[in-house]
Amino acid sequence: MNFLTLLSVVLNMSEKKKGKSKKRDLIELGVILAIFATIYLTGSQAEVFGKVQQAVLITGVMNAGTLDDEDQVDASYDLKLIDSEGQTLDLEELKGKAIFMNIWATWCAPCVAEMPNINKLYGNVGSNENIVFLMISEDKTMDRAKNWIDKKGFDFPIYKLASPLPEVYETGVVPSTFVISPEGKVVVKKTGMANYNAKRFRKFITKLAQ
Repeated sequence: MNFLTLLSVVLNMSEKKKGKSKKRDLIELGVILAIFATIYLTGSQAEVFGKVQQAVLITGVMNAGTLDDEDQVDASYDLKLIDSEGQTLDLEELKGKAIFMNIWATWCAPCVAEMPNINKLYGNVGSNENIVFLMISEDKTMDRAKNWIDKKGFDFPIYKLASPLPEVYETGVVPSTFVISPEGKVVVKKTGMANYNAKRFRKFITKLAQ
């Protein structure tokens, strides 16, 4: 939701008060507009709306699910990434492992909303050498992504693309999440936010990596 949309919402709310023309009403409207303007100008929209969307994830209605066998497709390993230390990673090296791939950005409110649970998932299963986390940032610079991750205290490794994203992972949506099986199949494909730290999903990815 951008600032103009927010402004429209506020102005619609103010229409209901047209007949009152009270000084207090004008003051309240000014305060609301100032708050929204601050959110917009400081670039904190993703943080604010991410917090709101986290409340939805807590309900459990958006827990991640898996694809049926007939919907699974072959994964592509034709992808190179660069980590936060400038080292290149070739997906070919990860064949035979379970891969959790998430495409995200700091400016994306749903990404902000689901990140804490992804970090918890990483804390629960990330020590398994057969499970790899690929958190691929779409921010303009790695420094922006790294600074945000450090500020949040998240532990998972982050990457940027060093080659074009294979078509099988192209959705045009952030966040987009994929889980690739050791056999090279895309067994999870999710666009939009989800809770990946649910007990059922932890059990699923742990079993996948065995």
